Amino acid sequence: MSQDPTPTRSPALRLRRAIAGDEGRVSVYLAIALLALITMIGLTVDGSGRLRQLQRANNIAAEAARAGGQALDAGQAIAGGPKILDPNLAVAAAQSYLAAAGVTGTVQVAGDRVHLTVTVTITYNTVMLNLVGIDQATVTGHATAQLLTG
Repeated sequence: MSQDPTPTRSPALRLRRAIAGDEGRVSVYLAIALLALITMIGLTVDGSGRLRQLQRANNIAAEAARAGGQALDAGQAIAGGPKILDPNLAVAAAQSYLAAAGVTGTVQVAGDRVHLTVTVTITYNTVMLNLVGIDQATVTGHATAQLLTG
């Protein structure tokens, strides 16, 4: 009878030797995957927050343009002349709305005195991306009001 030169090993011993060379490799992979996951969550949270602020900026600009668009040049309108904006009153009304909303922006009355454009700038403070050095994002909203008469 011939004998097998390699002694029989228990399955637990074979498994232990098979994975003995992999010590620490799962930890590195897990750390990289966790960092990627946190980055994706940060981009999602702060991206949606930035989108909300952009929508808010556009809404405020539209309402400020509407408020400024109601400032008619009463002297001409009452006398039967053309219905046009009073530039000083329109800018003051739109700026007043912006101040009440707590934002900054610019208001411009077009040369035809029928169009009023409002641009609003809002700064969004990031929630998660500040961990990687991105503290703020600036969004800009635009709106134009057109005076309609008829």
